[in-house]
Amino acid sequence: MTAIRAEQLLRDLVSIASPSCHEAEASACLADWMRANDYDRAYVDEVGNAVGIIGDGPREVALLGHIDTFPGFPTVRREGRLLYGRGAVDAKGPLCTFAVAARQATLPDDIRVVVIGAVEEEAATSRGARHVLDRLQPDFCVIGEPSHWDRITLGYKGRLLLDWRWEGGLAHSAGDAPSPAERALDYWGLVKAQSDQHNQGIDSIFARLDASLRDINTWQVGVNGVAEMTIGLRLPPGVSPACLEEQLPPADGASLTARGAERAYTGDRNSELSRQFRRAIRAAGGVPRFLYKTGTSDMNVVGPHWNCPILAYGPGDSALDHTPNEHIDLDEYLQAIDVLSAVLESL
Repeated sequence: MTAIRAEQLLRDLVSIASPSCHEAEASACLADWMRANDYDRAYVDEVGNAVGIIGDGPREVALLGHIDTFPGFPTVRREGRLLYGRGAVDAKGPLCTFAVAARQATLPDDIRVVVIGAVEEEAATSRGARHVLDRLQPDFCVIGEPSHWDRITLGYKGRLLLDWRWEGGLAHSAGDAPSPAERALDYWGLVKAQSDQHNQGIDSIFARLDASLRDINTWQVGVNGVAEMTIGLRLPPGVSPACLEEQLPPADGASLTARGAERAYTGDRNSELSRQFRRAIRAAGGVPRFLYKTGTSDMNVVGPHWNCPILAYGPGDSALDHTPNEHIDLDEYLQAIDVLSAVLESL
């Protein structure tokens, strides 16, 4: 596989807007590329995932990336060896790394590689990953997320999203009654205080319970005022979404709906898959490092179900995720392809 063809695939895919629930054109593009590059099978499945298969051996390797992106579509452009555009890092760069490496590698005869560009990973539904849960039972799984070419991500925090809503009669602003916005902020303060209390004496970022105010809006409907907000909670290992939901402060007249629940998940740092990645990174001149991330990924969905060696890998700086300045170094992208190709050949 030439560097030009690998770079063109990434440019083509980044040039197609594919926010969650609108991935059809991008999925078709990737499936077409896989068919044109001699995958044994390539298709778009029932929920919109782009799927490509190489080999028919008894041992299965799942390369699970996601083809949807965070909303927004900054201008796609190339500046030297940097490619700018939504998804260049999160996570079309890693996904294209999967697609190219699977084709480039000389696979062992007993290996079957399944490349998946999953839909709705960014939507907190993980519809694409959930669709393949019972359709695959891989011996190894790599999740496509940015970690730089020389780093390996072993774990992700869990998640719980809270949608809070209050509606009630308005009062004069000179009176004592709290406004809808003040009611929302009061409840946010309770949740934040509970999170801070949990974190007392905990230094590790991965072990902390993180609370963030995602959205807050207020408006008037007739004589009533309305306030809505969404609170995000990132859960460390050992904290289940169900138990945390039971411990939340009472909503006191507001409605509170929990969604997007995922438990934290951590892979085995000493698995065969991890060892082969470390070996390949060192052979390419790098010094491998392990990462534990404070966000979530499709690892949280498939890890507990498949119960196989699993980690996340892919080029790009995750600090650029979701930003207007999202971009990837094409040389790093090519280096990650070579590392993953070596891993696939060594398995």
